[in-house]
Amino acid sequence: MGHTAEKPHEYEFLGPPGAFLISFGLPVFLYIFNFACNDVSGCPAPSLLHPSTLTLDRLKKEVGWPEEGVLGLGSWYAMKWVLAYYLFSLVLYRFLPATEVEGTKLANGGRLKYRFNAFASSMFTLAVCAAGTFAQGADFPVWTFIADNYLQILTANILISFALATFVYLRSFAIKPNDPHLRLLAAGGQSNNPLYDWFIGRELNPRVLLPLIGEIDIKAWCEVHPGLLGWILLNCAFVAKQFRTFGFVSDGIVFVTLVQALYVLDSHFMEPAILTTMDLTTDGFGTMLAFGDLVWVPFFYSSQTRYLATHPVSLGPWGLAAVAVLLVTGYYVFRASNAQKNAFRRDPNDPKVRHLKFIETKSGSRLLVSGWWGLARHMNYFGDWLQAWPYSLPTGIAGYAILGAGEGGEAAFTMRDGREVVPAAGGWGMLFTYMYVVYFAILLIHRDRRDDQHCKAKYGEDWERYKRIVRYRIVPGVY
Repeated sequence: MGHTAEKPHEYEFLGPPGAFLISFGLPVFLYIFNFACNDVSGCPAPSLLHPSTLTLDRLKKEVGWPEEGVLGLGSWYAMKWVLAYYLFSLVLYRFLPATEVEGTKLANGGRLKYRFNAFASSMFTLAVCAAGTFAQGADFPVWTFIADNYLQILTANILISFALATFVYLRSFAIKPNDPHLRLLAAGGQSNNPLYDWFIGRELNPRVLLPLIGEIDIKAWCEVHPGLLGWILLNCAFVAKQFRTFGFVSDGIVFVTLVQALYVLDSHFMEPAILTTMDLTTDGFGTMLAFGDLVWVPFFYSSQTRYLATHPVSLGPWGLAAVAVLLVTGYYVFRASNAQKNAFRRDPNDPKVRHLKFIETKSGSRLLVSGWWGLARHMNYFGDWLQAWPYSLPTGIAGYAILGAGEGGEAAFTMRDGREVVPAAGGWGMLFTYMYVVYFAILLIHRDRRDDQHCKAKYGEDWERYKRIVRYRIVPGVY
């Protein structure tokens, strides 16, 4: 057994059965999500709301099932260009100016160095796309390629994430004690169950040396480079698709695209902050992070703009103002609470934070019990969740049907090909456009539970004393 980061802990995510369901169930979920809410028949597909009329052939026609069957979900053409995108991202990572930062201390006492330039890489890529859009408009090949090959691009990223997780898992067995390259095994990835360890991640900080590119920290690169930028690119492609379909761009899709882009670029600008996250300090790199970074984030998080590309929603000045106020409130809570915690960690005697109350643990750490952190143990999570709502609210009471020319009476929107988009489904489309808010709540609750177990092991009785003072986990007065 190689050197480990810390004492191994128990199964998470319900162990091997949970690892199997997440690893292979979520890709299926994304395919279903895409087919059930589509630009062929509606959102949801009409037959799904009338089970008595549901037949397999009819459903395939309504959801746009590929003529080639399952093989049509992928293509070498899409795979080629997705790999080219990854290579392009790696080249920018290596050759654009970067800041080098030391990571947190590892269990063996060493520190790894990290190269951070995600913000510069994203701005360079977006500048190229902006220039292409200026020259060619909504027909810029990047946007049309994404729209025309969306399913195949999804499949390519799923396969890449699985291949990367498998490569890192197999390579982790070469780790030796006192490895000169500071390679460590993650505590949670040593269950000796291959499926679970492949999912949760066996190696803590896998790195690889690529020809001409140099050393790449696989986990840190996947965390902030291809997937997060891919989220922005998918959104932009859907904006272009809306314009090509209807001849205009709605304020709803522009708002969602802009605020999500700001969210991503803000995280890129604050890139060194990932060094203290559980993803970097505790979790190994396996299917959970590979799939999450490269597939789940870009393809699931862009579900609102994908919906709005086919069913435009106009918010108007007052609607825009309302969702903007909610967004700013969430962002303020998120940033202010994190800033307060970080300032206290740097210098407890700073005039801005020296008035805050805290308890001192036996380990010498100080836990805040006033200010933002006296309201709830994870006020930053609450702010983060508030920011999720303005992503979904611009879709309104979601649901639509797509009819042939002249079939729907008075259409809400008419596509350039003559088809008509009409409001329908009685709000069942919200299962797709508001799923992000529900998912994000579950994610943050799970993170809180994991953090609670970690802190309980670290602080013991002091953590129980802290929880008696700060009673609420995330939402003050509620949860």
